[in-house]
Amino acid sequence: MVRPAASRALALSLFVLVATTARPDAAPLPAADPTAHGDSGTLDEVLVTGERPGPGMWRVSKNGHDLWILATLEPLPKQMIWRSAAAEARIEASQVVIAPPLVTTDIGFFRGLTLLPALLRARKSPDGLTLEQALPHELYMRWLALRVKYLGSSSGSGDEQLRPMLAALDLYQHALDTTGLTDDDSVWNTVEKIARNQHVPILPVTIKLSIADPKISIKQFGAIPRNAEINCLEKTMERLETDLQPMRQRANMWSLGDVHGLQSAHYPDERLACLDAVFSVPELRDQLALARLAIDEAWLAAADAAIAKNETSFAVLSMIELQQPGGWLDKLRARGYAVQEP
Repeated sequence: MVRPAASRALALSLFVLVATTARPDAAPLPAADPTAHGDSGTLDEVLVTGERPGPGMWRVSKNGHDLWILATLEPLPKQMIWRSAAAEARIEASQVVIAPPLVTTDIGFFRGLTLLPALLRARKSPDGLTLEQALPHELYMRWLALRVKYLGSSSGSGDEQLRPMLAALDLYQHALDTTGLTDDDSVWNTVEKIARNQHVPILPVTIKLSIADPKISIKQFGAIPRNAEINCLEKTMERLETDLQPMRQRANMWSLGDVHGLQSAHYPDERLACLDAVFSVPELRDQLALARLAIDEAWLAAADAAIAKNETSFAVLSMIELQQPGGWLDKLRARGYAVQEP
C-alpha cells in the first residue's frame, strides 16, 4: 500500500514495491553518528521533542457547512508527539473524517511471494553493473561519502549492486533516520485513533491499481534508462548535501504551528527527477497518469459529499500538495468553496 503525499508516491508505487522488498544480500550496518563527521554546521537545528500542537487548520466552507483540513508535512521530528486540542475538538465535532488518499495494488500476499525472485532481480542494475561501474567517478565518491555518513562504515555488497534509483531511496531513508527525522504516518494515525475513540466515521479514499501482469510491470520498471536513474540519485544526494538543515527547520515550524514560516519556506524535491525517470517508460507513464486523475477525482468527490451532507467534516492532506499552485486548495476554490487560512 502507498499513502501518497499524494501524486509523487502514486507515481512511484511500483518503485516502492520493488524498493521495500526484503534484502537478504545486504549486511546490517551500524548506525552512524551525525555529530561524528565534522558537519555540525549543517545539522545545528535542534529538533523539537515532546507534545507539540502542529499548525492550525484550513477551513473550507459552503452553505454553512465546514471542512477542516489539517496539513501534514514530511519529514517530521521522530521524537515529537503531535497533540492539538483544537484539532481534537474539530474531530470530535465532525460527522466524518476523510482519510488521506491511499493507493493499493491488487497483488495479494501469496501472489506477491511468487514474484519475489523477479522483485529481487529488479532491485539490481539490469545490466549487472555495480554503482562504482555505473556512476561517474565524482558522483560515485559523493555517494560513497554519504553512504558512510548515514549508513555507517561497514560495507554490504548489496548496496553496491542496487540500481541507482533504489540507492537514492535507501540513502534518503537512512539520512532521515540518522538525523532524527521520520516520514511515517504518525499524525494521521493519531487522527484516526481520535476519530475511532469518538465514534466518528472515517471515509477512506482508496484507488486500487490493477496490475494485470505484475511480471511485465516489473520488466517495464527495468526499462527505465540508466541516465534517468543516475539523475534521480544525483538530485537526492544534492538534497541531502544542501537541504537537511532547512528540512529540520521546516519540521520544527510544523511542530510549533508556524504556518507563516511554512508558507514562505522553499520545498526542494529531488523526487521530481525520480518521477521523470519513471515517466520515461510510456506504459508506466500512461497507467500512473490515469491513476493520478482517478485519485484527484475520488478525493474531491469525497470532499463534495462530506461538505454537502455534514455540518462539520475533517480531513488530512499533505501541506505541500495542499498549497501548491493547482493543488487541493485551488481545486476547492474552483468548485466554489470559500477557503480560510489558519
